[in-house]
Amino acid sequence: MAVTSFNNQTYSFTDVDWYRGNARLLNLSGKLLGAHVAHAGLIVFWAGAMTLFEISHFNPALPMYEQGLILLPHLASLGLGVGAGGAVTDIQPFYIIGVIHLISSAVLGAGGIFHSLRGPSVLPEDSSYMGFFGYDWKDKDKMTTILGIHLVLLGVGAWLLVAKAMLWGGIYDPNIGTGGDVRLISSPTLNPFRIFSYLFPVHGATGMAAVDNLEDVIGGHIWVGLMCIGGGIWHIISKPFPWAEKILVWSGEAYLSYSLGAIAYMGFLAATFAFFNDTVYPEVFYGPAKMIESTPDLVSSRGWLVSFHIVLASLFLCGHIWHASRARLTEAGFDFNNDDIVKAPRVAS
Repeated sequence: MAVTSFNNQTYSFTDVDWYRGNARLLNLSGKLLGAHVAHAGLIVFWAGAMTLFEISHFNPALPMYEQGLILLPHLASLGLGVGAGGAVTDIQPFYIIGVIHLISSAVLGAGGIFHSLRGPSVLPEDSSYMGFFGYDWKDKDKMTTILGIHLVLLGVGAWLLVAKAMLWGGIYDPNIGTGGDVRLISSPTLNPFRIFSYLFPVHGATGMAAVDNLEDVIGGHIWVGLMCIGGGIWHIISKPFPWAEKILVWSGEAYLSYSLGAIAYMGFLAATFAFFNDTVYPEVFYGPAKMIESTPDLVSSRGWLVSFHIVLASLFLCGHIWHASRARLTEAGFDFNNDDIVKAPRVAS
């Protein structure tokens, strides 16, 4: 099935082996949109189904971290369904969140199927609503605009956590009362010197993972949201600097490599945070800090989170190196389909 793009080139996703996944859709922006929406639906479906699965196996007589749970501890850390000492007082919030995720996954799945089967193979690049989502990998201005939109969404996500902590019931603080309790964070830290000092080993060798109070945690999210939204607006209204245009590779595979590298970095950072920190990851939900096992031969929730973040981050890092190498070689003129080899340029004698 061949389709014609707007740059007078003909593409077909049947010309590429099925196991190459989204690489088949590299020049089919409409089909790629469908794949991304469907992928989001799968992720949301997993979150909802896994939440309900954990609820069905949850035993309130045992600590969460001894039951192999990985999602319920996160919900409990957000102050949902728990009270003093980390005791679960109501599982209904867990159930509601799981169901909402399942319903959302159905909507996303329907959107993914529509764009994959019925929508245009290539999105137009014009002033129409659909044209707003059209793009060309080589269009640097459009790519930075897309980056800016993503940054704004990330900033809004950070501020949603701030709103939950300050306005919508608060979050769980393990450092108050006997064993912790849920409280509103009414006075988050806004001092930039305090917040950004965590980027350096001022508070200990673990850096950000050394944070020991929720005021600094929520204040940090305020600053992160501000920087993401501010940076997003900047990238939307500005154009790439000349040095950025020269040093970066502007292709679909290059953007994939950048994304994989960022995810790998965040995965290693999350693993470090989860292993050392007992404020954001309370021991009552995740198990003892700085330990993989809560008891001999029993991996805690903390252990599962840390281990899988390291494994997945390592895989993402390998993917980053692989796709970055391919992007750089392709930019240099290497043709993978013809089994080219890289040769040094011949110098005239």
